[in-house]
Amino acid sequence: MSTGRKVVITGVPGVGKTTVINASLEALKEEGINYTSINFGTCMFEVACEQENVHDRDEMRRLDQDIQCSLQKTAAQVIARINENVIVDTHCTVSTPSGYLAGLPAWVLNELKPDIIVLVETDEDQILKRRLSDMSRQRDMEGYAAIKDHQRYNRYMAASYSMMTGCTVKIIKNLDYLLDNAISEMVTLLR
Repeated sequence: MSTGRKVVITGVPGVGKTTVINASLEALKEEGINYTSINFGTCMFEVACEQENVHDRDEMRRLDQDIQCSLQKTAAQVIARINENVIVDTHCTVSTPSGYLAGLPAWVLNELKPDIIVLVETDEDQILKRRLSDMSRQRDMEGYAAIKDHQRYNRYMAASYSMMTGCTVKIIKNLDYLLDNAISEMVTLLR
């Protein structure tokens, strides 16, 4: 019995990852190709709310590392039980006060068994501009250099995730005014 493809799509906050995912899923649906899109952070947040650990998603980054790891593992188990094509919308790494936390540690990867990991990237100045204009979130403010370091670190981590699982890694650029190019590339990848 086939369980469908498991595609992990990552990117730093403000890169436009969810916008690319949603538009790609609409285009694929028109072709009769269906994926279930699950936001990993939302899944973790639902678990955290049940455990009364947090009141908003941004607060999760500040939780004790052991609690974050437990939330990751539980969310991965929930998603792994889905027997169809799944897109996991998540972050490759999470910037915490004590450093970067792997968004896809071994216990998550072992549950998900991804077929491919996609890094959505763009220029750091575009990410900074998008973050500053998004009043719906309470993001920690990072400058250009910190965003650049975060994207670079995501590439390193994606390579290690690939080594652990045997999956491939694809980078898709979501540049300002070229969203259609990113969507087209994602649709081709997901067919």
